[in-house]
Amino acid sequence: MTKVEQRRRKPAQYGGCDAERDVGPPSEPGRAVEDTEAVEGRRQRAMSVSPGGLPHLRPRPGNLREIAEKIEEATGLRVQIMGGKLVMSPTPRGKHAGVVYQLEELIRPKLPPELVAPVVSSIEMPDDPDDFVTPDLLVCPREFLESDDWLLDPQDIELAVEVISQSEKSRQIRDKADWYAVARVPVLLVIDPRNGTWALHTRPDNGAYQDVLPGKFGEAIRLPEPIGIEVSTDGFLLYGTTPRRSGGGGGREGGGG
Repeated sequence: MTKVEQRRRKPAQYGGCDAERDVGPPSEPGRAVEDTEAVEGRRQRAMSVSPGGLPHLRPRPGNLREIAEKIEEATGLRVQIMGGKLVMSPTPRGKHAGVVYQLEELIRPKLPPELVAPVVSSIEMPDDPDDFVTPDLLVCPREFLESDDWLLDPQDIELAVEVISQSEKSRQIRDKADWYAVARVPVLLVIDPRNGTWALHTRPDNGAYQDVLPGKFGEAIRLPEPIGIEVSTDGFLLYGTTPRRSGGGGGREGGGG
């Protein structure tokens, strides 16, 4: 049994939210911008699939993760469960994926040898059979790479990173931060390419982060120990600041990052 599997879990409860998450990292950063027809095809499949559209599964507390897996298989979208609600996530636009890719490249070489920075890895809510989220990037013990588990205990997370999409609302962003705080993820970095800002959330307590350090693109982010590194934001791009190339990713509804 690995160190990750041996960690004890602390009880936690989350009051729930109705956030509509429409972002998430691709498995390969280079595939962030996809063929328009493929994107539209997935969108149509997503619109036609809901828990009620899977007659062999009946949504109820305790089986939502199974339903999320079936929806992912049917649509190709990523599904998370926040506050007991299924939230589907289409593929992000290129700039969203670009921020994640740059951040990973900056963080990974500077990490202590016992830590890694995987993308598309999920965090569970302790003592909740359903809730889990999939941040754009996280930092966790290297032992996770040798585990058969797909969910990480929040106690094993050193950092979670969320990149905001163009269509996310203020309430959605607050609800997401509250989820991480209730789960007691120690450090949450929120990057917002809509306005070129970032916020470093630390010291989760009573369902909220007690310290929030704001900054702007161009200002370095100092990540606390045990990561203990400084990350440049000079290369992060704003949404909508460069012209689109013909045939690339246009016509997608909702403006997700």
